[in-house]
Amino acid sequence: MGQAKHAPLDYLLHLADNALVLGQRNAEWCGHGPVLEEDIALANISLDLIGQARLLYQHVATLKGDGSTEDSLAYLRDPQEFRNYTLLELPHHGPLAGTATADRDYATTIVRNFLFSTLMVLLWDALQSHEDAQLAAIAAKSSKEVRYHLRHARDWLVRLGDGTDESHARTQAALNHLMPYTQEFWADADARTAALREAWDAEVNDALAEATLTRPSGSGHLSRGKQGQHSEHLSYLLGEMQGLARQHPGAVW
Repeated sequence: MGQAKHAPLDYLLHLADNALVLGQRNAEWCGHGPVLEEDIALANISLDLIGQARLLYQHVATLKGDGSTEDSLAYLRDPQEFRNYTLLELPHHGPLAGTATADRDYATTIVRNFLFSTLMVLLWDALQSHEDAQLAAIAAKSSKEVRYHLRHARDWLVRLGDGTDESHARTQAALNHLMPYTQEFWADADARTAALREAWDAEVNDALAEATLTRPSGSGHLSRGKQGQHSEHLSYLLGEMQGLARQHPGAVW
């Protein structure tokens, strides 16, 4: 009988951290959504993402076999140990907002979710044929969820971009701010991810045209979150998420 093949641990952590960080970030809208339906929608999207992170962390913990658990991987690692894209840890506003909580911009949230979920629809589809059977199973489950995430974000992208002058301007500003961070999708990417770039570009261009938005160049500073080089925003996000677990290590309900 052949030995089972597993994906590299760093890659599994990268996928898990992406899901956890964006799930935590989107959950910040809970109780603050622009309308009740959006409050509920983003809460559900966050739960999907955190569920994906749990499955991936459980897989990593089993492979490591060193006593790690899904909780220790999520709550007891420092920022530099996280491997998520920098795009996902940014707050819900552009670069010049006064405060992180008072200046939440829904257009920023929507544009980020659109750019990332467009990638993940393609990537989860590709990973369903991965030689790591557990990862392939997680991909099959996650693929169904992320299609809803993309449909939600794309619909709002078009509504905001092709809406009023103000909604168009704010959505274009969010796109201008966030697009450079997508360079990290392709820089030093594994072959499976790199092969998705042409399809991602086509999906993004089609949606932006329908939303009457202009695609920015996407050039500029190359972020390196997946190498553990994060913005200051991840520390604050993890501080809030990990606070209880770190103050009461080993506590259970």
